[in-house]
Amino acid sequence: MIKNKITSGMVLSFILSGCATSALDTAPLSPDQPWQPNVTAGGVIIPGKEKKLSKLSLPAKYTLPSNPNAVIQGEALLLNDQKKSSYTLAELIDVAQSSNPQTRKAWNTARDAALAVGIIKSTYLPTLTATVVGGWSRARSQTTEASLDSDDYGSIGINGNPRRNSSGSAEVQTLGLRWLLFDFGRRESLISAARQAQLATNVLFTGVHQKIIYGVTTAFYTHAAASTRVQLLQTSLENAEHVQAAAEARLKQGQGTIMDVTQARQVTAQVNLRLVQAQGEEQNTYLALLNNMGVSTASRINLEDVSGRSLSLEDVRLSDEVVKTAVGRRPDVLAAYAAMRSAQSRISAARAAFLPSIFMTGNVAYSTGKTNLTSIPSASDSVSPTLNLSGNRFSTLILGGISVPIFDGGLRSAIVKRAQDQEDSAEATLRQTVNGAVQQIVLAENALHTSLQAYEAASKLRVASQTNFDAALLSYRSGTGSVTQTELAQNGLLDANLSRSDAYYAALIAAAGLAFGTGSLG
Repeated sequence: MIKNKITSGMVLSFILSGCATSALDTAPLSPDQPWQPNVTAGGVIIPGKEKKLSKLSLPAKYTLPSNPNAVIQGEALLLNDQKKSSYTLAELIDVAQSSNPQTRKAWNTARDAALAVGIIKSTYLPTLTATVVGGWSRARSQTTEASLDSDDYGSIGINGNPRRNSSGSAEVQTLGLRWLLFDFGRRESLISAARQAQLATNVLFTGVHQKIIYGVTTAFYTHAAASTRVQLLQTSLENAEHVQAAAEARLKQGQGTIMDVTQARQVTAQVNLRLVQAQGEEQNTYLALLNNMGVSTASRINLEDVSGRSLSLEDVRLSDEVVKTAVGRRPDVLAAYAAMRSAQSRISAARAAFLPSIFMTGNVAYSTGKTNLTSIPSASDSVSPTLNLSGNRFSTLILGGISVPIFDGGLRSAIVKRAQDQEDSAEATLRQTVNGAVQQIVLAENALHTSLQAYEAASKLRVASQTNFDAALLSYRSGTGSVTQTELAQNGLLDANLSRSDAYYAALIAAAGLAFGTGSLG
């Protein structure tokens, strides 16, 4: 009988040991073959073993089935307001702040950090645990009773081997209390660290909004620059067609040559090619704007025309005091500073673990029934009191104590050292963040200064180029100029217009970059 029990136990152990490795059947079967998932009729991938292909199936491909539910669940906001004439930059930013997923993720992170503070605060309150245990037991025993015979030899006689069976049911209801009364400031340090971490998440929440505002602003002006480039190239294409028409007219009149016509047609084709490329770039910048807003790329909206705004050409220079003030309000700097303060509080909490803790614990229990058990199991790590489940009993227990850590193999010392290293890294991160912020502000200031100067110079160049082209075209039409000079004047006018447009939008982007760098973009 014992052999049978051993054999059945070995079989059971073998079956249980195979349960973990059997999960490998749900992984790809070969490193050089694509995974073939099981799918529902609607195309949804379901977990399980890899789908087996018949011998007549086509070779497997590295293409997963399309899941329409994933697309529906992840669809972004679709803007298709036909009644609205055009969206301003402020309206686009307003849409982005409510629809961009980054704001919601940052908001959830900030809420989680606030809950972390509340979780640590809850450790100041006692912990109450209610436990109800009920069960049934059955016991079977066999004993040997012996008695002393009354003969002269004093021998022992065996009276028999009686058997005893017993069964019963019982129920235990307990209410346990544990209360940490004093820990020499460990919880207070943990709360301080959590509050600083919460402050960092709140600051970064504002920073995420500033990044979205800056991203939408940059994308908006970049798209406006691309649209203006398309308009300028369309105007240049019209100019090229005028030159080509003049060359063809002079050829018909016998005043021009076929080379002039060929050269004019070549320039027209080149401008047309640049126009096609610019139109493609315009579409790309439009999609980038929608992506920065967090809306569907299928949205179709009209945008406000900002090409006619005037720029202030005053020199922009920030003093050192202004730069320091700006750096001090940047979200990344404030978050890095809060992270350093949080790391310092964690050092205090780690050191407090070396000190004793004063606690109180209690237990109220009521048991009824009749079983052969004398203790109850516990689902927690604490030790359960021993109870007699035979009969009806009501008991209470209140204890107070002090726990003094003596030896832990250097665990607490390692935790303190790790907290100190984290504090040192946080301080280094703060210094790096401050230096990077100063550099970003200075670069943004230089970019704005350069773009304003470039815009002023390009404006003068455009006036001169326009005058040169008009004179060259008029001279060519009258028969005194050459087509080469006219084409050079046309290309010069196009470059001047593009340079002025690029400088104009670069100035707007640089102004937004300076506001973002100084932490004042809102």
